[in-house]
Formats: sequence, structure tokens, C-alpha cells
Amino acid sequence: MSDVDVRIAGLHVYPVKSCAGVALAESLLVETGLEFDRLWMVVDARGRFVTQRELPRMALIRPTLKAGDVMLRAPGMLALHLAFDAVEKPCRVRVWKDEVAAYDMGDLAAQWFSDFLGQPVRLARFDPEQRRLSNRKWTGDVEAENAFSDGYPILVVSTAGLDELNRRLVEAGHEAVTMERFRPNLVLDGLEANGEDHLDEVAFDTPQGAVRLRLVKPCSRCPIPDVNPLTAETGHAVSDALAAYRADARLDGAITFGMNAVIAEGVERVLRVGMAGAATYRFD
Repeated sequence: MSDVDVRIAGLHVYPVKSCAGVALAESLLVETGLEFDRLWMVVDARGRFVTQRELPRMALIRPTLKAGDVMLRAPGMLALHLAFDAVEKPCRVRVWKDEVAAYDMGDLAAQWFSDFLGQPVRLARFDPEQRRLSNRKWTGDVEAENAFSDGYPILVVSTAGLDELNRRLVEAGHEAVTMERFRPNLVLDGLEANGEDHLDEVAFDTPQGAVRLRLVKPCSRCPIPDVNPLTAETGHAVSDALAAYRADARLDGAITFGMNAVIAEGVERVLRVGMAGAATYRFD
């Protein structure tokens, strides 16, 4: 294996699944990924998760992390505060094929989301006692825990990958897009375009000790990158551009962008924007 120097260009968490993200200067790595990532999730009357795929307006719900709560704002709505340590009653919810234990966040939160999204929904918080594991087919010997992420604790994307996509978009007469479209947790400088595709691990030396993230599965892409995060308008330019060059043989030709990663070492250690690290390439 050979090493390549990388640097953390961005750290992002998405406190409410499929709502807008929060860019952070630093973030604590916990068992399920970055702290506060996908701790809450909007569900329908059957307890099944809903996302921007069905409700693009979710992109307009913007969270802010405060000392003891997360504050949510949306156009035309008063702010909603969700205390980190407050829940209402236990419930069961479904995210993809997983049915997991959670806590309903009560009628006020349900009404707020229902009013803004225009249909009856409720808000659930992940039960920290629940262990929801990534697919061992991809993670191997690592038991990777998740909260309400799609399936893996951390999504890694390169700045060069976005630059290449934007080159193609502009060449085709479309506007460039921001990294918000792809909802990564960890954005890396120092790689070639989509170089994360070929990495085995990324390692950082933090003051608390080593962090090792193992890149295990390409991230297949749904229509969410075609949702404008500022307006919630939908299109198809991004998907069309990706389809021209991002068919991934590892997932039977699915369109991919970014790599899902698991934590091989480093829980309870802090990552910071600007932190230098080293990545090893995989040859298989």
C-alpha cells in the first residue's frame, strides 16, 4: 500500500435525517459516527422514515446546535427547540429494512413538522440503547453502529470529486452545485477526483489518540442531490451528469459518489477542520 496526505476540509452533521446539515469546526467521534448526526428522524403514521426523496421541503429545515438543544428554523415557522436530554414516549420506527427502538418527541414537534411539510408526520429520536449495525458483508470484522443514517456511520467525499462534477455541469450549461447536495460527514482535500473510491483507510493523529476510518462501500445516489438545498426545487442535471461517468461496477452499475466509512479506531476522539492525515490505497 502507498500513502497519500489528506486534510479535513469539512465536517458536517445532520441532526434531523434529511433536513439541512450543520458545518462544524470540530466534532467528537462517537460509536455511531459524528456526534449529533441523524439522532432525530421524521416518520409517517406507520413509523416509517420520510426524506427529501418524497418531501423536498425538508431541505429548508435548518438546524443550529446550541449548548443544550438543537434549534430548528424553517420559512414561515417559529423556531422549534429540541432538548438533547428530553424525549416523550418509547416507540418503534423503521429506517429502510431496520425496525428500531426510538422515542417519540411529542405533539408539539409533530405539529411543527406536519404544518411545514403539509402532511401528518411525527418526530422520533434514536434510542441510545439500540444497536443498529451496518451490513457485515461490507464492514467485515467491524461492528459498525449507526443512528438514523442510511446504513453507515460516516460518509466521506473529496473536494476534487465535487470540482470534477462541477466542471462537467458547467460544460453542459448548468450551474455549479455545493457540497450540501451530497450530505457528507467528512470532506477531504488532497485526493484526486473521486480518489476516495480507492482508499482503504484514512488516519488522523488527534490529541486524544489515533483515529482510523475504513472506507468500505461506495455510496449509491438517489434523487436527493437534485434537490436545491436553498429552494427545495428539484431537477435532474446532477443525476444526468453523474450517470455519464459514475456507474460503479462494485454495485452492479449503480451511480455512486463518495464512500461510506466505519470507525476502525478512535471513538471519543475529536476531529477538526484543517487536521492533516494520511490515507492508504486499497489494491484489490
